[in-house]
Order: sequence, then structure tokens, then C-alpha cells
Amino acid sequence: MSKRDCKLILALDLPEKEPAVEILRGLRGKLEWVKIGLQMYLKYGAELVREVSAMGFKIFLDLKLFDIPNTVASAVESVAALPVSMLTIHASGGREMIEAAVKAAERTNPDLAILGVTVLTSFDADSLAETGVELEPEWQVELLAKLAVSGGVRGLVCSPLEIGRLRGIVPEGVALVTPGIRPAGASSDEQKRIMTPSEAAEAGSDFIVVGRPILKAEDPAAAVEKILGEIDA
Repeated sequence: MSKRDCKLILALDLPEKEPAVEILRGLRGKLEWVKIGLQMYLKYGAELVREVSAMGFKIFLDLKLFDIPNTVASAVESVAALPVSMLTIHASGGREMIEAAVKAAERTNPDLAILGVTVLTSFDADSLAETGVELEPEWQVELLAKLAVSGGVRGLVCSPLEIGRLRGIVPEGVALVTPGIRPAGASSDEQKRIMTPSEAAEAGSDFIVVGRPILKAEDPAAAVEKILGEIDA
């Protein structure tokens, strides 16, 4: 498969805002996208989203919403007022919830892309079986991806190991966002289904998500440049 225009997203998963913002100051002009997850959003909320956006970064708000359809739709409407470009929901929330989230975004902020999370990269077959899912991860990813796309999502979150499978079944315009990316030689941490940046880009990922290998680097800017180099290798 030919390599797509793959972009790097920094997962800003730190406990405090000050060191996070300090890292971002050093990455302006080198990095386009930043992911803000539950930890930072619950602590600092919309203020942090606006601050990071004001620094010139595009925001991927990774909240993985999962609730009854009306509650998720209301949450999407709340987020739609913020400078957020992508927002995650759990595809396992079902068709009605997915469609409610998509319609809420279309109603309040058509530029906000709803992404469906398939199977978390910390899950393997045993982890899924413990929750009552007997399918292998790749088959569960495919099932949820088809459901999410039929519900109108504009992108999917999957491990890099499922990129090839999904590229064969989802429309070309559906973006694939892949966490579980570790540069060559980096620790896998708790991730179980991983690839290097170059492998993920070659497989057909549109966005790769990297956190600790950048955040913990002595020189985060150099780490970003190294990863971008791996993508283009």
C-alpha cells in the first residue's frame, strides 16, 4: 500500500498543565496536532482547550464518550462550542448513540469530526474475553468499524495492526487514527498492539498518536523531528 499523508498527533497526557504548555511552546511550528484526553480535560477543562488552540495547534479531544444517545448528543453540543477539530466516542455505544453524536455535531459545528473508537490498544483477546466478547480483536475492530461508519463517523480509532484490514472495508474518506505507536527502541508501556511510525504510515494511517516517547524525551522537539523523519523514511 502506498503511504498516505500521515500526520503526527502529540498525546498531551500529563498530570499538570504547566509542564505540558512548556513542552508545547517548544513545539510550535514543528507540530500541528495535539490530543487532549480525559486526565487533562477533567482537571483543566475548556480553558486548556482554548489555550492550546490559541498557541496554534489543532485539537483532538479524546473523551471516548459512551452513554445513552441523548446524553452523548448533549455532550457533543457542549464540545462543539470549543475550538476542537476531532472528538471521540465509543463505537460500542451502538448505532443510536453514534448517530445521535454525529447529528449533534452536524447541527452545532459541521467542522467537528466525530471519530469512533473500536478496540483499545491495551486490549488483547484475553482482555476482550473477560468482558464477554469472544471475537479476536481484529474481528471486533472490523465489526465496530462497520457499525460506526454506517452511523456517519468521519474517522476511526484503531490499533495500527488493523489498518490494512480497515482500509479494505471503509470508504476512502474515513480517517484512521492510530495510537499504539512507538518509535524504534521505545518502551511499549501498557500497549499490546503496536507499530513504529514508519510501519503505521506505510500501512495507511492518517494520524499516528504518540505521547510518552515525546513527553519524556530530554528534547521533545528533537523527538518530534525524529518521529516525523521515521514517518517519511
